[in-house]
Amino acid sequence: MAKELARELINAGVHFGHGVSRWNPKVAPFIFAKRGNIHIIDVKKTLRNLLVAKKLLVEIVSSGKDVVFVGTKRQAQKAVEAAAEKCGMHYVSHRWLGGMLTNFRTIRTQLQRLQQLEAMVEDGTLESESKKQASRLKREMRRITANLSGVRNMPRLPGAVVAVDARKEYLALREARKLGIATIALLDTDSDPDTVDVAIPANDDSIRAVHLILNEMADAVAIGKTMVSVRQEAPQQRVRKPRSRRPAKGRAYASAKAGDGSEEPKEVAVADKAQDGDSASSAAVAPAENGGQAAADSKPATG
Repeated sequence: MAKELARELINAGVHFGHGVSRWNPKVAPFIFAKRGNIHIIDVKKTLRNLLVAKKLLVEIVSSGKDVVFVGTKRQAQKAVEAAAEKCGMHYVSHRWLGGMLTNFRTIRTQLQRLQQLEAMVEDGTLESESKKQASRLKREMRRITANLSGVRNMPRLPGAVVAVDARKEYLALREARKLGIATIALLDTDSDPDTVDVAIPANDDSIRAVHLILNEMADAVAIGKTMVSVRQEAPQQRVRKPRSRRPAKGRAYASAKAGDGSEEPKEVAVADKAQDGDSASSAAVAPAENGGQAAADSKPATG
């Protein structure tokens, strides 16, 4: 499987980097050799990091979080849209608006405005406006649709951001890292691998290479979604705890009934021990008091 994928990536030209004069020294571990004035990317590093990225996406999606595919360059727009539609996730392929993640509330307001404009078109309210006003509203609707159509069904912040060309999508990666969102990016020899969590060295100008890598990531997202459905179909059964005056004994009974062998919390054990100590001390004091009273009663009275 890996050999076939490596062969397909090589045929797609994933190993061709930028010119030597444009390289970033931080990508030196990902460079295999230099041929003329072009750096050659190590395909083994590409496959290894691709597998790491797929495993990370499976874990994130299986936990119930979403993924956003970002690729606004012309070579990656169709591949990003196809990968997002294949796995049912979100994408940004036209333009990354500043604050799309850090100011997500405002983005949701823009999406509500888009719904209002679409409702005006459906019920014919837009046609009743003046020609100038209708033209302005249509232009606004086209602008919001182009920028936010891929994230209109995203109710919350995503769990991961997958970007094509880390150098071009630096705004998206910076916002994601600021919010603690996992970042995965395809980067060429002119990019900085320290800006992402998982860097996949590849030729981000090759349409076939970008399509192959994003297709593999979409498959990983689909696998994660199936794991979410399995967890939802088999919910964990909760053990009903019997009521008791002493909570410690009630918890111990429930644990024994469930067969999990859990022990009592330390605080409860200390409280029970203190309570037993108080009762024992009171029981010890009571006979002493009774014996003292009996001795006082039996002592003869002196003149």
